[in-house]
Amino acid sequence: MSKQDLIDAVAEKCDMTKDKAKDAVEAMITQIAHSMKSGGDIRIPDFGTFKVAKRKAREGRNPATGKTIQIPAANVPKFTPAKKLKDLLN
Repeated sequence: MSKQDLIDAVAEKCDMTKDKAKDAVEAMITQIAHSMKSGGDIRIPDFGTFKVAKRKAREGRNPATGKTIQIPAANVPKFTPAKKLKDLLN
């Protein structure tokens, strides 16, 4: 499902225009991103949790040359599905 497919589905399900559905979907995505950027978790019951994990700096290898390189520390997004979502998929 693409972002546009999601917007179309929200518009149909909520009986709203596609422009309003687009605003709603984009506002949700923006809010999740801002909350994660500030280090917060987003918990959506029966769906899952979006959170930020800290990845430590580590050594890696350049596959082309085999040379050892330093990979810097980074913050990475994580999604943990809720039990209800897992059960729905299985």
